[in-house]
Amino acid sequence: MNAQYWQFAQLKDARQQIMDLGKKAPSSLTYKHTLIDRLRTQVAFDAACCTSVDPRTLLSTGAFTESGVEDIHNKLLEYEYLHDDMMKYDQLVREGQSVATLHGSTQGQPDRSTRYRDVLQPAGFGDELRVPFMYKGSCWGFLTLFRHHGKPVFSEEEQQLLEALAPSIAYHLRQASVGLSPAPATITEIELEPGVLMLSDKLEPISSNTVAEQWLQLLRQQEGIHEDSLPAPVRAVCLRALSTATAPARLCIPSADTGTPWVTIRATLLQGGQKQLAVWFEAAKATDMLPLMAEVYSWSERERQIVQLIVQGFSTKELAGALHITAYTVQDHLKAIFLKTDVSSRRELVWKVYSRFN
Repeated sequence: MNAQYWQFAQLKDARQQIMDLGKKAPSSLTYKHTLIDRLRTQVAFDAACCTSVDPRTLLSTGAFTESGVEDIHNKLLEYEYLHDDMMKYDQLVREGQSVATLHGSTQGQPDRSTRYRDVLQPAGFGDELRVPFMYKGSCWGFLTLFRHHGKPVFSEEEQQLLEALAPSIAYHLRQASVGLSPAPATITEIELEPGVLMLSDKLEPISSNTVAEQWLQLLRQQEGIHEDSLPAPVRAVCLRALSTATAPARLCIPSADTGTPWVTIRATLLQGGQKQLAVWFEAAKATDMLPLMAEVYSWSERERQIVQLIVQGFSTKELAGALHITAYTVQDHLKAIFLKTDVSSRRELVWKVYSRFN
């Protein structure tokens, strides 16, 4: 068996394992955990972090972090959202890079990276590999692998293998991003009022109401972290609020693993003498979900507008008038929407992208 055939067979087997894993994993956290274990059979690494993200903001919606990275994970998030550095994920996505290593990006001089000098090197890591999980032009997550000092840097062959597996992983994270709940979420008392959390600019808790504590508990359970830890989505939204970025400090994420409603998390920096952050938790409204659903089902901007009006009860004639197009054009758009969303009627469409989140 020649080397090229062996590599093809290895890739085919690894991709099939990844696809099977996506069907079997009962939760997003379990999927990420098991994914790391499977990848370790293909590529050697000393620690890893797998993160799902909102494709519009690239903010973390949840992460699985191995013990070797737990102590520095919060610092890595801080460098991702607040500091300039090499091979940041937003840069990789923007530039269309499907895989990158610290050794390659620095031409073998990792000291050029502030993240390496301040975070990775003190933790004993020598090389870092990053893979944005892209599917149909949108990013649904990140994979970060680490190797200790003294270990070989990540090879070209290893990078190519992970690059080839990335779309299959991205597909599963994309599907998981909308919960795939077969029925409307259970309504609980957690929805009755907003949760409010006050933090310092160092993300240290100052005060909170009971509803915020309930949401924090659910998110911690979903992420499998300690009770005194701030969930990655909350930390990411807060870091975005502290940054100079113009993108919104806002996330809508599912709590599908716990059977609770979707939650919208928002953060803002309060003005005054001492910097403080206010964070709101609210059960997400269906209209909050439409932009994400548009990403999931690859709707065009016009198709998204039509869906938004359909869930408001617009008829074909009313749609044509509101959008200044003909009724025939509306029907053409509806056919495309039905095909992309795998439905056959307006009623089914409304349930699939609206009712089950309401």
